[in-house]
Amino acid sequence: MGVLLMLMTLGGLAIAAILLAIAWLNESAWLKKFVLGGVAIWLGFYGVMLIGVSLTSSDRRIAVGDTDGKEYCGFYLDCHMHTAVSDVRRSRSIGPLRTKGEYYIVAVNISSNAKAATLGLHNVAASVIDADGREYERDLRAEEELGPQPEFEELVGPGESFTKEIVFDLPVDVANPKLDIREGLGIDRLIEAVQIGDEDSIFHARSYFKLQEQNTGESVK
Repeated sequence: MGVLLMLMTLGGLAIAAILLAIAWLNESAWLKKFVLGGVAIWLGFYGVMLIGVSLTSSDRRIAVGDTDGKEYCGFYLDCHMHTAVSDVRRSRSIGPLRTKGEYYIVAVNISSNAKAATLGLHNVAASVIDADGREYERDLRAEEELGPQPEFEELVGPGESFTKEIVFDLPVDVANPKLDIREGLGIDRLIEAVQIGDEDSIFHARSYFKLQEQNTGESVK
């Protein structure tokens, strides 16, 4: 619904711009008032829908292994790109690195359900948030010890996917850690901020990945 309303709004604004140009060229005051009144009513309706849907939304927790995962729409509003967490491992060490806490090694599956186009995510950011709202960034040094990994932004063909492992160094007593994955350039985020029902829209709740471990080990080589 959100994508359809966004397209209707963009199309309506384009038509309104044309009608305003005609009204200006013909010095038609009634046409100007008609077009501006219609635009104001539609934008008011759209704004109420945008804020209303966001305020009634709630956080979504996606389980490990849930292949539906999380979708991303971006600039083209196509919503074909998805991420899902396929596995979570915990370890006190990775290669020569040791931690006082625990390394969470998260396998993220990136996929596309496009029919023809080759697509990719853009400017991906991933972080973990605990029950107290503390945020933890990726441990890039530990990720290097896992060996070569594809980039989040790698292009994906129609119906294809790939897996990337990322690492977080979390306290042993961390409570209810959840993974947040965001993507998009400035223009993408601007569009999504005003797209009804998009998790990046104003005041909207977010979708997080649960990080309960599937396997626990003393070390990862």
